[in-house]
Amino acid sequence: MTVTTPPASRAAQILSRPIALNGLTVPNRIAMAPMTRMFSPGGIPGEDVVSYYARRAAAGVGLIVTEGTYVGHESAGQSDRVPRFHGEEQLAGWAKVAEEVHAAGGTIVPQLWHIGMVRNAGDPPFADAPAIGPSGLVTEGAEPTGKAMTQQDLDDVIAAFAEAAAAAERIGFDGVELHGAHGYLLDQFLWAGTNRRTDAYGGDPVARAKFAAEIVAAVREAVSPEFPILFRYSQWKQQDYNARLAETPEELEAILSPLAAAGVDVFHASTRRYWLPEFDGSDLNLAGWTKKLTGKQVISVGSVGLDGDFVNAFKGEGSPVQGIDNLLDRLEAEEFDMVAVGRALLQDPEWAAKVLADRYDELKPYDAAAVKTLS
Repeated sequence: MTVTTPPASRAAQILSRPIALNGLTVPNRIAMAPMTRMFSPGGIPGEDVVSYYARRAAAGVGLIVTEGTYVGHESAGQSDRVPRFHGEEQLAGWAKVAEEVHAAGGTIVPQLWHIGMVRNAGDPPFADAPAIGPSGLVTEGAEPTGKAMTQQDLDDVIAAFAEAAAAAERIGFDGVELHGAHGYLLDQFLWAGTNRRTDAYGGDPVARAKFAAEIVAAVREAVSPEFPILFRYSQWKQQDYNARLAETPEELEAILSPLAAAGVDVFHASTRRYWLPEFDGSDLNLAGWTKKLTGKQVISVGSVGLDGDFVNAFKGEGSPVQGIDNLLDRLEAEEFDMVAVGRALLQDPEWAAKVLADRYDELKPYDAAAVKTLS
């Protein structure tokens, strides 16, 4: 008697395809989006953090992008419980994370982060460090509350990102992601609302991209040629959900092209809802436009596996599980290359395994209150 295996579901067929990101082969098209959890006292990821990431890799996540990690610059952060990507103990903790993710069959990149003007005076881990940014502004229309960066400040931050990237390769990570989204330092330069500089780092979109492009170039120089560099960016900011870097595809191309030329291998286009078109006259979302304009590989993200606005979820309003047919259509059409899952995967560590095995009835709706107790 011949035993036949049922054909793989459409989701399994599309999402389970391996993909090469520069020199890294990722086993499938599912990434874990970076999500800050503040579970690393002293900036040191402990065994609970190791388990947190390894568990999701073992359950089928192909590429893990870690929570944001502060680079080695005193103004980079605002919490002593957010992990840092510098210091002997901190890097030893991260090396263990990478080792266990690899043992579970996954790949992993740290997200390297500087918060810039979001920092408040007196915040840990370095209370005396000033808030710094392109023009000392935290959002459009605000009065300056911090320090406009000098050339020395720019050089110091560029070096901090390059040193963190080199450390990532040295301790066994598979690549790095640079956090250029959501109103943090790199994004503060990209956005005209917070970049009022009149030197070479301010003005038109190309000039506003100069600082981020120099960071990318320094990182590219600090790591092996085959080591992938991801760059996360967004239109929206945590200070202003309606903010936009670019009103037209042409403006977006002017911002992204210098980053691509400097060495970005993969863009991670952060949106609040992946299914919404980015510009009038096209159904392409931000990730789709990014791929069309740069030719680079792109990760799409934004409420995958959820219904509704994530802000409402954090207010305590539940979000039911959303189907992913639209997502699969876009992946199949090569609008983008991978999909990052955030809150759905935070809620349900087995999300990827369930989707790849057609176990949709087992998926758990996102519950903002419940995830506070999950690991």
